[in-house]
Amino acid sequence: MSDTAAATSSPLVRWLGRVARLAVWVIAGYFLACTLLIASYRVVDPPFTTVHVERWVESWSRDSDYDYRRTVVSLAAISDQLERAVVASEDARFYQHHGFDWVEIGKAREEAARGGRLRGASTISQQLAKNLFLTTDRSWLRKVAEVPLTVVLELLLPKERILELYLNCIEWGPDGVFGAEAAAQTHYGLAAAELSRNQAARLAAIVPAPRTRQPHAADRTAQRILRRMWQLGY
Repeated sequence: MSDTAAATSSPLVRWLGRVARLAVWVIAGYFLACTLLIASYRVVDPPFTTVHVERWVESWSRDSDYDYRRTVVSLAAISDQLERAVVASEDARFYQHHGFDWVEIGKAREEAARGGRLRGASTISQQLAKNLFLTTDRSWLRKVAEVPLTVVLELLLPKERILELYLNCIEWGPDGVFGAEAAAQTHYGLAAAELSRNQAARLAAIVPAPRTRQPHAADRTAQRILRRMWQLGY
């Protein structure tokens, strides 16, 4: 038997082969399950997301209180001003792209090439994929997993439903504030449908860092979002 054949038939190589096949099946099963869930989200709302679970585990590990607040509402029950403010702030070309904003990705790469900080260019669809099925971990592995999930979201769900799911599941404050309704109640004592233009801009301003920012302290960012809303014709 040649050295190559002996190596191929060695227990270690066979074990590695089995592990690799198992990993492929696990990954395929995971993405199939996510695809089926996304298809169901056309008509049902997710009871929780992986980011919700992540925050609960963090609070449990710290042995701290966790006041989970989330009330799912329809897009019609969310102020148009908040919808527009979030789109203007997070993904101005949301209704034009198919999951990935190549214009913003190109700008981010150019800025990094000039020596600037590498900034994110994630779309609302990508952020929804992360919130539903991944974690807040800033790793390339998570970004790679985000890609096929974003494609499936865009293929199976209309834009309005993607925005509705996003507004109902994203984090909007420390200690368990999730979704537009809980955010409006927590920060302003109002229903999401009652938010003013200025209040909506301030809530949109804290989306990138909801655990550290507060709407009342987001003056400059809120003004930038209001200008962007005006530029977009909102």
